[in-house]
Amino acid sequence: MPRIICVAGARPNFMKVKPVMDALEARGAEVVLVHTGQHYDAAMNDVFFADLGLRPPDRHLGTGSGTHAEQTARVMTAFEPLVDELRPDAVVVVGDVTSTLSCALVAAKAGVPVAHVEAGLRSRDWAMPEEINRVVTDRLSELLFAPSPDGVDNLRAEGYHDDQIHLAGNVMIDTLYANLDRALASDILHRYELTPGGYALATLHRPANVDDPGMLGALLTALGEVAQELPVILPVHPRTAARLELAGLPGGIRLVPPAGYLDFIALQASARLVLTDSGGIQEETTALGVPCLTMRDSTERPITVTEGTNTLVGRDPARIVGTARQVLASPPAKRAPALWDGHAGDRIADTLLSYLAAPVRLRPTDLRETVVGS
Repeated sequence: MPRIICVAGARPNFMKVKPVMDALEARGAEVVLVHTGQHYDAAMNDVFFADLGLRPPDRHLGTGSGTHAEQTARVMTAFEPLVDELRPDAVVVVGDVTSTLSCALVAAKAGVPVAHVEAGLRSRDWAMPEEINRVVTDRLSELLFAPSPDGVDNLRAEGYHDDQIHLAGNVMIDTLYANLDRALASDILHRYELTPGGYALATLHRPANVDDPGMLGALLTALGEVAQELPVILPVHPRTAARLELAGLPGGIRLVPPAGYLDFIALQASARLVLTDSGGIQEETTALGVPCLTMRDSTERPITVTEGTNTLVGRDPARIVGTARQVLASPPAKRAPALWDGHAGDRIADTLLSYLAAPVRLRPTDLRETVVGS
């Protein structure tokens, strides 16, 4: 059976890679889990692995934080000798963080097939580093696993081969469904003295929202207005904590520590409303049937708007508050996109192993030259 490296660099990556790892190992593949260490906090890391039932990484690169260039360089220089040592049959990368791009680039240059999980997502906002990571990673990949039909459409419009594109479904939802009963058994609502449906949950972490004091202040003002309707619970993301202290906090917003995976799913599932700038939360709230307001000007997950419970409200405080009041008066109906069924990891594993077992397959250069020339 083939040897496959699965790469993760930040906490959301582990939610995405675990269903793929489990499915590959169930089919007999040798899976090497590589943690790049792009985001690493010892306490949160241990809780996250325990919550997911994820085994410790086989290799930890310990690359740490830094500028985009520094992180990219450190991940690449740490990952390249590992690829040389292990000689994998394929490298699986997930999502859109710096580690995703860096490891895909190393593998592609080494002639190792790259499989990109969450391929084809596009915000078309080139100010987002994640958008650059997504587009370049797709260019480097032989297998493109899209979570939704819009991803397939994007990839076809960009000239990729149908042989490369696979509508797999959403691995984030695999992990959510696999852990939902355990999450709902969490006592976090009791600990925070919350009642189901009696609070709003908010998250803020994107640089465009938290690095500009004026924008952060405006968003906090909006959350303060929502808090006049019902309490707003705001888990403090590490990159936001210091900025919140400087910005000041309106009344009704309650800061709480960062939550582990199970606790955070429990908070989402029982919230009356979620306000966020996170991509993954747009998906989780759709699966949970919880109304979500996305405080961004674009989304790479439009299916959560067209077939889910998400509303893209931008960053204008008046629009955020007005839409929140509308949703509180009449929440959207729960809708579930196709193939968000808990079996995306199985589909990905079957396709990847069939691809690797094929006696003849297109070389990576054949695929890339066709895309570039199209």
